[in-house]
Amino acid sequence: MTIILASASPRRMELLSQVGCEFTVKASDYHEENSIELPPAELAVRHAQAKALDVAARSSADDVVIGADTMVVLQNRIFGKPKGLKDARRMLAELSGQEHHVITGVAVVRGSKVFTDFAVTVVHMRPCSMEEIERYLATGEYHDKAGAYAIQGYGALLIDSISGCYSNVVGLPLTTLAKLLQKAGVNLL
Repeated sequence: MTIILASASPRRMELLSQVGCEFTVKASDYHEENSIELPPAELAVRHAQAKALDVAARSSADDVVIGADTMVVLQNRIFGKPKGLKDARRMLAELSGQEHHVITGVAVVRGSKVFTDFAVTVVHMRPCSMEEIERYLATGEYHDKAGAYAIQGYGALLIDSISGCYSNVVGLPLTTLAKLLQKAGVNLL
């Protein structure tokens, strides 16, 4: 049995390594489509499951595949990864001074069994001036990040508080994942 992370995300790899999980990486070819009419948590779980199933189809039946999808939600609007600098600027300006939710859907596939769940963390971004947003954007950290910020980097300077799982905001809710892995017969602890 091999544990496979269906993501090339350095943040997810780092989080899994942090808890001593030995795994390999096979990035999924699945592309998230956030315009599907589903509640955000259901959509995140759907994406996570599709990623895990995509990789599981190319793996051994005994392998355990982990899929995840993280999105930032403000007033029921999904903020995915920015399409560029202008999109990142818009996202940060809208999130500034607001409370938003970070939702990560998680799926674990082992053979014909699929286990899914999601985590929600409430994040309050402090009010930021356009000058601060521009300085943050100049770090380049916004690339490939839902909501255009990384709480584990310079983005921490934009956040007043969080309520819930910190690792969820980074991109992989470890407690949620551990519970799903346990259902699949794998204990991280």
